[in-house]
Amino acid sequence: MGVKRVWPGEPYPLGANWNGQGVNFALFAENATGVELCLFDGDDPTRETERITIEEHTHQVWHAYLPDVGPGQLYGYRVHGPYDPDSGHRFNPAKLVIDPYAKALTGSLEWDDSLFGYTVGHADEDRSLDERDSASYLPKCRVIDPFFDWEEDRLPPIPWNETILYEAHVKGMTFRHPEVPEQLRGTYAGLASRPMLEHFKSLGVTSIELMPVHYFVTSRNLADKGLSEYWGYNSIGYFAPDTRYASRPDDAAREFKEMVKTMHQAGLEVILDVVYNHTAEGNHLGPTLAFRGIDNASYYRLVEGDLRHYMDYTGTGNTLNMMHPRTLQLIMDSLRYWVLEMHIDGFRFDLASALARELHDVDRLGAFFDIIHQDPVISQTKLIAEPWDVGEGGYQVGNFPVGWAEWNGKFRDTVRDYWRGKDQTLANFAYRLTGSSDLYDTSGRRPVASINFVTAHDGFTLNDLVSYNEKHNEANQEDNKDGENHNRSWNCGAEGPTDDPEINRLRGRQKRNFLTTLFLSQGVPMLLGGDEIGRTQQGNNNAYCQDSEISWLDWDNADDNLLAFTRRVIGILKSHPVFRRQHWFQGKPILDAKISDIAWFRPDSQEMSAKDWETGYAKTLALFLNGEALVSRDRQGNTITDDSFLLIFNAHDQAIDFVLPPSKWGKSWIKELDTNEEQAAESSDRFEAKGKVRLSGRSVVVLRRVD
Repeated sequence: MGVKRVWPGEPYPLGANWNGQGVNFALFAENATGVELCLFDGDDPTRETERITIEEHTHQVWHAYLPDVGPGQLYGYRVHGPYDPDSGHRFNPAKLVIDPYAKALTGSLEWDDSLFGYTVGHADEDRSLDERDSASYLPKCRVIDPFFDWEEDRLPPIPWNETILYEAHVKGMTFRHPEVPEQLRGTYAGLASRPMLEHFKSLGVTSIELMPVHYFVTSRNLADKGLSEYWGYNSIGYFAPDTRYASRPDDAAREFKEMVKTMHQAGLEVILDVVYNHTAEGNHLGPTLAFRGIDNASYYRLVEGDLRHYMDYTGTGNTLNMMHPRTLQLIMDSLRYWVLEMHIDGFRFDLASALARELHDVDRLGAFFDIIHQDPVISQTKLIAEPWDVGEGGYQVGNFPVGWAEWNGKFRDTVRDYWRGKDQTLANFAYRLTGSSDLYDTSGRRPVASINFVTAHDGFTLNDLVSYNEKHNEANQEDNKDGENHNRSWNCGAEGPTDDPEINRLRGRQKRNFLTTLFLSQGVPMLLGGDEIGRTQQGNNNAYCQDSEISWLDWDNADDNLLAFTRRVIGILKSHPVFRRQHWFQGKPILDAKISDIAWFRPDSQEMSAKDWETGYAKTLALFLNGEALVSRDRQGNTITDDSFLLIFNAHDQAIDFVLPPSKWGKSWIKELDTNEEQAAESSDRFEAKGKVRLSGRSVVVLRRVD
């Protein structure tokens, strides 16, 4: 093939961008001495057809424009510079590297020693230089056609206090679904297929939070064991949707857009779990795939005084260098791309504390947050932090700034402890039920800052939380040493599956207790995909490497009663704004209400005293929610009012007769929900003030005031 025409091009935007006539290539590499653009055969991605030396170099960006190139072109880079790990530099032009701004990647990484910049097994480890060509084993970047007809696509106008999150894995959700067309199972298209949309809508969730879809890599260690990076928390391409989830791998970006467009038409938001804290290149002995070979010293946090090694706040070997302006730009450009070009509604940031670190501290006013807040695009999306990392001082629940919601790990831990009967103060449980004002009020945030969850991808499923005391991760081939040891779980009397009907009834009741607590607490609830149908991972609490039946949802054996109950409790949440308040409780009469906006009662109908809150062994209480004192307005400025409710919680193993409060709190009540009942249906039973309500051991009863 003859040499293609090469024009100077422009240093912005970064990446490979087709303008309808040709493609502009631009790569940031501050410390490089030279950059080569390598083109590959679309029919044979291992064959390099042309290597072009980029001559233009503006503001540390190497750039060229190829008028004879268009969408579908495969490419990569070779970057020249010093190979001096002790000085922080790991340039090696023998190693093809992925464009950090690539909008699509094709093929999969095949592990080979040539992917490492050093000679594997060399006595001097990574100080040696390996000159073997790695191109045959690396995915290739693909130029895309960015034009897509979004028609009248609009982001669903779902306010935070009406948001119900559903955490989902693209493949796991549909791979075993009998009603999803076989060729679409496990794909973006499958997730947006009719059976899945019907499930999401009938369930009542509003926002699908997808586990990572940025192109990711399975580590060599896992690949050698025949396992995979199933969860996807090992990103290497922050602009490219992973092709493994595409029914049309050569057009993954378009299929992803079609999925989002279809979700929006159904009134569903799409939120992405993003992993900007580290990359798939690992520690100093990791492979050279992209950032390491482009400009290691700019992209990564290196140890001060020991530039050969990486700061590791993530437990994965490296941490991206958020103090470098070009690394910040990369992340901001990526976020903006997913909003503007892919129409994403929000983001959940994995190990978000690592993003805020400046020097060794987690700084609430770090550069990352400053830039997010001033960005007119990203600041208007839903921003969710996983508020911890593995470094010292990394647990930052409650410490993120305004504009951010957080995965509330304290909600998870407190609610788990309460329902397994662990002694703790009821005050802690009460804080979680009412939005965790102890964590978020002082920072100027509202109850919606709390993302409430009992289970998530990391840990036991809901079914396993009530079925196992210990983790069972043998399938991960790490001698059951991986995963969390302190799960706050309780197997109800038998480890794993059992035929004992009493244990199974108790487990069912516990699952309903957790779901009721989750959805009727103030804040934003998040449901782990599959919990509503009783999904099990067979006791595995760290299924990150299990692309198998351990992780895939088993739709054929769905628990229909649990699904019906979940729909019922979500329906109550959506129908009653008293469960999704926009403001904190004030503990006093509000507006024209004659009684307080909230009240707490003991089983003898007396209001809770200060001493009652500190009684660690107490496990029964009632929460009164006054629907006439919401202090909220709708979009037209009208005051919102609602029914009033009494939620009665009993974590004791014995049944109890709970005496209802005096008539000023409600003369008559009707039962809306009882977790002792498998069938989720409204009851006609009425209860009068000072009358008794029978609560089974470990159960919740929800009463609605009728006069």
